[in-house]
Amino acid sequence: MNASTLGTAVPQVTARSKVMGRALYAGDVKVAGMLHAKVLRSPYPHARIVRIDTSAALALPGVKAVLTGADAPRAMWGVHHKERRILAEGVVRFAGEEVAAVAAVTEEVARDALDLIEVEYEELPAILTTEEALDEEAPGVHPGRNNVSHEIKFHIGDVDAALAQADLVYEATYDCHAQYPGYLEPMATVATIDADGRLQVWTSTQSVFLARMRLAAALEMPASGIRVMQATTGGGFGGKIVEDANNLIAGLLAVKTAKPVRLVNNRLEDFQACCSSVPERVTLKLGMTKEGIIIAKDVRIIAECGAYSGLSAEVMHVTAMRSDNMHRLQNVRSHATLVYTNNPPHGAFRGFGGAQMQFALNSHIHMMAEKLGLDPAEVHKRNALNVGETSIHGWKIGSTGLRACIDQCTEAIQWQAKRAAKAPGRGSKRRGVGMAAAMHVSGNRTIGNWDGSTVVVKVNEDGRVLVHSGECDMGQGAMTMLSQVVAHELNIPLDHVHVVAPDTDVSPYAIGSLASRVTITAGNAAILAGRKAREALLKLAAEQLQEPAERLEIAEGFIRVQGQPVKQVTLAEVARLHIWRHDGEGLQVSATWDPKTVMHGDVHGNVAPAHSYAAQAVEVEVDTETGQVTVVDSFVSDDCGKAFNPLAVHGQSNGAAAQAMGWALYEQLQMENGRLVNGNFADYTMPTADSIPLLRSGIVESNDPNGPYGAKGASETAILPGAPAIANAVYDAIGVRITDLPITPEKVLAGLRELKSRQQEGARHA
Repeated sequence: MNASTLGTAVPQVTARSKVMGRALYAGDVKVAGMLHAKVLRSPYPHARIVRIDTSAALALPGVKAVLTGADAPRAMWGVHHKERRILAEGVVRFAGEEVAAVAAVTEEVARDALDLIEVEYEELPAILTTEEALDEEAPGVHPGRNNVSHEIKFHIGDVDAALAQADLVYEATYDCHAQYPGYLEPMATVATIDADGRLQVWTSTQSVFLARMRLAAALEMPASGIRVMQATTGGGFGGKIVEDANNLIAGLLAVKTAKPVRLVNNRLEDFQACCSSVPERVTLKLGMTKEGIIIAKDVRIIAECGAYSGLSAEVMHVTAMRSDNMHRLQNVRSHATLVYTNNPPHGAFRGFGGAQMQFALNSHIHMMAEKLGLDPAEVHKRNALNVGETSIHGWKIGSTGLRACIDQCTEAIQWQAKRAAKAPGRGSKRRGVGMAAAMHVSGNRTIGNWDGSTVVVKVNEDGRVLVHSGECDMGQGAMTMLSQVVAHELNIPLDHVHVVAPDTDVSPYAIGSLASRVTITAGNAAILAGRKAREALLKLAAEQLQEPAERLEIAEGFIRVQGQPVKQVTLAEVARLHIWRHDGEGLQVSATWDPKTVMHGDVHGNVAPAHSYAAQAVEVEVDTETGQVTVVDSFVSDDCGKAFNPLAVHGQSNGAAAQAMGWALYEQLQMENGRLVNGNFADYTMPTADSIPLLRSGIVESNDPNGPYGAKGASETAILPGAPAIANAVYDAIGVRITDLPITPEKVLAGLRELKSRQQEGARHA
């Protein structure tokens, strides 16, 4: 009997604990004597801290510590640019920056203490736009340097010559705004000093080891003196990698008080503290032949990181070059500039820079296809790279379902029929269809010269299995995937496998959940570890049963001779025997898988073991009187290589589609003079059930040669085509091209007025 669940729809292995309220999130952790922390944040986007008086706050009964920048280590923290203090000292650079932290016996006392801290600021001129920042006379957001945080330039082939040969050249500029991750669980940490003087941290994170590394650097402690444990994490979407200060402040307070400290952001604090996605202005010029073949691509990007650079440089890098690898290109030029301002920091977000360029590229392809009298879906397919080809940046395409994704989603939406026969609409309402396509990586060898994963499989005395991995599950299903793989290799029931939550003291080193890498890297490592455990079990059982190991199988809790079920021994008996014999030990194996990828040299090199693809087709209804855009139908198609768990893949695809609809139509961080004014779910309008259609999705299985059983990532790619698909559908419906997101009713009405004016002007000159 085969106990495998691979390829079948199974609930997440963490589902029961979550729906029954037993899952332990970081904010749920309770330690005896625990203090509660609150953070005082700057009300100004740019100001000098003249004086801080904490005496009244310290005198409040129940307050155990009030820390300022002067109480923190001298080390600066950040990803590449070490430019940020745990608590601001001397100057604040954005409204919401952490200025002081309080630890008290209750959260209420801590909150009251914040009101007693006296801070005297000298407000300074704030740079709030990239145009201001790039002005030659502009002061540096950071002293001693200009406001360019990072710059990327490359030119492959001869773009100018190719543009001169093109049958059609089209140029436009697209503005992409910042999006808050919108996870349900805000940032949260409980930190304590244990009996041995080590810092123990429970936190909501996508990477326990990256969190430990940052804590060690910022607190000036040895990494081995810090233990980071991932609590159940209620969503991450890139926001919980290494860019927020929550666990740094909690750790600092724990070190200073020698007491356990709990720090949980409220929603406004989370809006202020969490990095939103990187806003970018993308100017794109493409040259095409009359057949729709792209022969030249010229890109100019101005991106904003806010007050601190964080991961924004890496995000902009993706915008600048990843989409090049979708198409068979020979001539590409890109110039991208990342700019400091006094706005809150931006950084990692699901899709990691891909959404910004895909909005521009897919909008562009639609317009050019129309000018050439071609179907944009066909233009995408004509330019798509095939299996076995190498992209302009040296990416080797081992599998691609891009064309199949395009066909699947356009057929599902009745693309051809709806484009051929325009729906007449009802009154002021007009219908239109749009599509878009995208690619993403599965794994990415950019942090350092390792993109691997290690999995430890431990067979207990009862024949059940524990799996140790440092890769984090933030709701995307990493624990379920690992359980499925190990259960499959050992042919045991899924519920006989338990994946232990990541813990830097006991888990093997791991990079964490980013770059859609966990399925391909940890999945492959789990296969190897599962097979090593199976080999060890069969070898010992062979001695017991006096049969060659190759004649044995694991089935129904037994190791037995194939075809002779009477000659068998239980899995538990073999596991116990592995211990109770001369030189015995508990059965524990470890395996590591690291792809044969390379570090990219600037913008060239095969950095990912596999590439995921997605396409989406939508139908929208636009009310020409109100400007309201409603998505009435959507189908997103996801090439995940091999779907281990179709239920999980559909969940990820549909969740991504909803998030993309939010970015395209509803969500926008409203800033006034550098201050966020809608930092709550009442005013920050994320899409709700009544604003999105019944979401439909499909799976394409391209079976990647490097993937575990052919699988690759299925968490990020599906977010990328949503916004341009909607923009293309709006254009199809009313002839208005929106190039700056979000697509609001005001922009639609303004576009309709401009269109009408142009038509009237054309009629006068006819």
